[in-house]
Amino acid sequence: MTLVMRTVLSMMLLVSLGACDRDSGEAGQEFADSKPQEDGETIESGKGMVGKLDISQRGTAMVDTPFQAPDGSAVRLRDFTGKPLLVNIWATWCAPCIVEMPMLDKLAAREKERLKVLVVSQDIQGAEKVVAFFERGNFQELEPYVDPENGLSFGFGSGLMPTTVLYDAQGKEVWRVIGAMDWDGAKAAALLEDTLTNG
Repeated sequence: MTLVMRTVLSMMLLVSLGACDRDSGEAGQEFADSKPQEDGETIESGKGMVGKLDISQRGTAMVDTPFQAPDGSAVRLRDFTGKPLLVNIWATWCAPCIVEMPMLDKLAAREKERLKVLVVSQDIQGAEKVVAFFERGNFQELEPYVDPENGLSFGFGSGLMPTTVLYDAQGKEVWRVIGAMDWDGAKAAALLEDTLTNG
C-alpha cells in the first residue's frame, strides 16, 4: 500500500469518527475547557470525536413527532418530561454513533436520578435491525427506541448523525451537539451540569 493511499484512508477514518451523513462529515479544532462554550463552537472531545455545539434553538419546545418505544407503542418526546432529557439520534450504519453508545449507556447509569438518556435509531429497517444491535451491545440502561420514518431527524433538521439534544425538565431545548461527543469526558460533564443541577 502506498503512502498516499495510507494517508487518504487515515483521513477518511478521522472524518467518519466526527459525524455521519450519507454525503459528508464534520471537522474542527479543539476549544479550551476554561472558557464558556459558544454557539457554533467546535468540540473536539477526545477519542477523535468532533461535534459542533448549537444553542440557536435554546428555549424552543420539543419536536412533536411520534416514534416507537421498545414495546412497539407510539411515544413522543413530551412523554419524557419531568426531568432533563438527553435525546440522541443515531443509526447502526453510523460509525461515530456506535462509538458513542457505550458512553451514553454509562452516562445514563451514572446520572439516572437526574437525567433520562433516550437513544432513538433512525434505521429505516426499524426494530429488526436495532434490537439485534442492542443484544450484541448488552447495554444496561439504554433501550431500543426506533424512528424508521426519521421524524426526529427531520424535526431536528441537523442533517447529521449523531445529533444529541438536551431538554430541560419542562421540555425546552438547552443545546444540541451535532456530531460525536465523548460523553465520559469533562467537556460533556460541563455542558450538562447546569441543567442537571437546576433541572
